[in-house]
Order: sequence, then C-alpha cells, then structure tokens
Amino acid sequence: MGNRLYVGNLPYAVRDEELAQIFTPFGSVTQAQVMMERGTGRSKGFGFVEMHEAQQARSAIAALHGRPLGGRTLVVSEARPMQMRSVPASAGAPRNGYAGRKDNGFRSPYSTGPRQRSPYPAPVSSGGAATAR
Repeated sequence: MGNRLYVGNLPYAVRDEELAQIFTPFGSVTQAQVMMERGTGRSKGFGFVEMHEAQQARSAIAALHGRPLGGRTLVVSEARPMQMRSVPASAGAPRNGYAGRKDNGFRSPYSTGPRQRSPYPAPVSSGGAATAR
C-alpha cells in the first residue's frame, strides 16, 4: 500500500490546510491538495493526501472512510495511478460530426429541418434616400 490517499466527496469549502488538519491525528502529512477547477477556482470536491508512512495511511483510511464532514460522507482510499486517456483517431478534427458542412452544424431550435430557400423574391431596394411625405 502506498502513502498517497484519494479523498473524495469533500465539501466545496474545504481547502488544503483544512484537509491536512483532518489527517494530522493519524500521522505526519507530507502533502495535502484539494483539486481546483482552472477557470473558476472552485473546488472539484476531491483531493489527495500524502502521508509519511504506509501504516499511518492505513489507519487514516480505516478511521476516516465513511465519516461525515460538512454534511457529506467522506470517501478515503488508496490513490491509484492516473489512467492515460485515449486520443481519438482524428485528433485535429472536431468531434461534433459537423465538420465540412456549409452551416457548420447550426440548426435553429425553431426549425424542423435544413434551411430552405424562400419561394418569394428578395425585396428590391430603391438605393436612394428615403423621402419624407
């Protein structure tokens, strides 16, 4: 068993320091990190804690898994290595399936099919200035 733990179902208000304080009674915490969204800076609701020894990590899992915190039930387990994501065959092409269409996949929510030409001729403008009556 490793020393790195996954902590899930965290309340969104929890930050790194508070996460470290939760695990400190079970041993020395090397690192505690709550994962944050890049754009908004909001917590993703999970984080990782690294403990000094594997025995300390095991005791923290036994004590904290299922414990309530801020109205939520903590999920604490050994962290697994991150899985590599598969790259689509056409990495450069858009994934929406509309590549190469003239309308770029846009459909009005009010239409029932592709855009149709009007059966009426386009209005002809006189090209001059409007005259007041």
